[in-house]
Amino acid sequence: MGVITLTTDLGHRDFYQAALKGSIISQLPNVRLVDISHDIPSFSIQHAAFVINNAYPYFPAKTVHLIGIDTVFQEDSRYLAMSYKGQYFVGADNGIFSIILGEDRPTEMIEINIMQDLRYLHFPLADILTKAACHIANGGKFSDIGFPIENPVQKVLFQPVYNQNSIKGHVTFIDSFGNVISNISKELFNKIQNGRDFVLRFKRNETISKLSWHYNEVSEGEKLCLFGISNFLEIAINKGNASQLLGLYQDETILVEFFDH
Repeated sequence: MGVITLTTDLGHRDFYQAALKGSIISQLPNVRLVDISHDIPSFSIQHAAFVINNAYPYFPAKTVHLIGIDTVFQEDSRYLAMSYKGQYFVGADNGIFSIILGEDRPTEMIEINIMQDLRYLHFPLADILTKAACHIANGGKFSDIGFPIENPVQKVLFQPVYNQNSIKGHVTFIDSFGNVISNISKELFNKIQNGRDFVLRFKRNETISKLSWHYNEVSEGEKLCLFGISNFLEIAINKGNASQLLGLYQDETILVEFFDH
């Protein structure tokens, strides 16, 4: 019995999510469906990639991750499947595969060449992509549904700018609690910090100069910074919405400066 996860921007108000699940169950009745999220902002592949990258490592090997972001049919549309780190990913060739991979390479990647049913011309997610996902989840071979490619669409994201004494980063994700997550990785932070003190500066001349291990390390309503489950530097308020209360939103700049005692 295969496992298929769903990450889409379909929301919960319309029939689209139900149609997607019905299409999968009709093809693979014993499948285990897991909703990662259906609340991705419309067409936001960066948001979707962040969610998927932080969720998929917890799933068992050979899980199929169906990505329903920006899948609407166009004349030059391509739909891909890839094998990566023992798991499978299926979605549109819109740049999301390059974000998931980063600097890595997939074990295998194909362009899906399954014929689309004309009834689903405007909903390839519930036709082409579900067929591919069910085929893979049922143990089918990549070679049966497509041909190898090595050139998925590339999407370039903001990267931190740094020198020996500072790192300038951006806000890349705001979760449902209002926690503000940056693109500054724990690995980069530790490398530049090298045991020194630091001050984190952001909007409204706010500063933080101590790393916390967990949210409750400060009093309720107090701000903090930490490396959470994503391993990226995060700004939060204990039992508060940091994004709203601190005025920090997507793509805002943050600065970390390092200095000796």
